[in-house]
Amino acid sequence: MTNDAQVLQPAAAARGEGEAWWWLGGLAEIKLTAEQSGGLLSVLEITEPPHSEAPLHVHHREDEGFWILEGDVTIQVGDTTIEARAGDFAFGPRGIPHRYTVGPDGCRMLFLVTPGGFEELVRAMSVPAGARTLPPPSDEEPDWERLAAVVQAHGCELLG
Repeated sequence: MTNDAQVLQPAAAARGEGEAWWWLGGLAEIKLTAEQSGGLLSVLEITEPPHSEAPLHVHHREDEGFWILEGDVTIQVGDTTIEARAGDFAFGPRGIPHRYTVGPDGCRMLFLVTPGGFEELVRAMSVPAGARTLPPPSDEEPDWERLAAVVQAHGCELLG
């Protein structure tokens, strides 16, 4: 090992710990950052309300894993549809468009994203959470033009 090699330190984030952000109607809790993992991995705990949907998008830099902790979600990756519920895992490789729709009870899932850095996109699209709960409901439509620019700046693309 050379002197300029980064030495990683152990990292842990218990339930209820990590930065909390209100992200497009859900709660995103950052559990592991690219900085903590030497750029290798980002881990986010995502809580989504019933029937919420992630728009069709593609990651050009990252692969994304979805580990469902509670509830259920339908994940579409390319031409593959995955019905996932608590305990299930799904993988979305970079370059393949994907989206998801949450079931009637909402869901809580981990996003495992490699390489790390996805938390920067979440921070740029979100506001700090006022509490570790879902954000208050809003009738306002997101500013999709602004969100598309933020997503693009972070190596992703909104497709629909």
